[in-house]
Amino acid sequence: MVVQQHRSGGGTRAVCALAVVGVMVAAAGCAGDGGGGDRAAADDRSGPGAVAAVRRAAAVLVGPGSGAAAGSAEVVTSMETAAGGTRVTIRGKGTYDFRTQSGRLKVVLPQDPAGEDEHRPITELLAPGALYMMNRGAGVPADKWVRIDTTALADGNLVTGGVTDPMAAAELLGGVSAVTYVGETDLAGVTVRHYRGTADIGRAARRASAASRGALTAAANGFRTDSVPFDAYLDEQGRLRKVRHRFSFANEGQTREVVSTTLLYGFGVAVSVPLPDARDIYTGEIEQGRAPGTPDRNQAGTGPSVGSP
Repeated sequence: MVVQQHRSGGGTRAVCALAVVGVMVAAAGCAGDGGGGDRAAADDRSGPGAVAAVRRAAAVLVGPGSGAAAGSAEVVTSMETAAGGTRVTIRGKGTYDFRTQSGRLKVVLPQDPAGEDEHRPITELLAPGALYMMNRGAGVPADKWVRIDTTALADGNLVTGGVTDPMAAAELLGGVSAVTYVGETDLAGVTVRHYRGTADIGRAARRASAASRGALTAAANGFRTDSVPFDAYLDEQGRLRKVRHRFSFANEGQTREVVSTTLLYGFGVAVSVPLPDARDIYTGEIEQGRAPGTPDRNQAGTGPSVGSP
């Protein structure tokens, strides 16, 4: 895929058509969610047992079922890539309900090369098949939302909005066929099992829930390669605590990488995601080259914000 670029101020910056971010900031675990529960079976550490443990990560987050029901969680995200020789990082934080596949996050864009903030934090609402953005910039009134159909995005919104939807991040793991058990480690005071492998987006789309299938199918058809290397960290109850995906795309004849990391903690948190009324959604033109989200020369919410694969 092509990351579109343009001039702004004194330098070239990536339009977060493929939004960018990087190594996750370790967030402190929430009291009471790190201990207890039955330990995962010993055969989860290798072979078919390890593959099964990783594949069922999304189901455990939804709960009930095998492992401890999660249902919802607090979320910290980061996404990183190189733009014009500079590492570009976007960070997000909020809450997510895996049962309704909806969440609310505040996304902080990187500073401009002069060290000045170019954008206010963007509020993003994640919902099945849709992404809503407030403070989008690019000529959108401050009191209006932009709505994007994620099933029409060439990347299925795995990176477009600067945040990989937490449920999509978990359901991508359903596309794994082999994993390596790296070992146990500590993550913010919680003992986790570290697995490493490669997921296939097409396979993940076929196994995904109905609400996620459309966006993942779009991603399977849009990325240059279906293979996505990952590192996943599961706690003793089988809950996904952290996952890092490495997406590859083509940009001006070169292969570039976007590293997206999602950290989950504070399971069971209350989540409320009321969606905007139709009258609050902007339907005008989006100015070119201003911020992550909708495409250049397209109406808000009508087309993909990534370049052609």
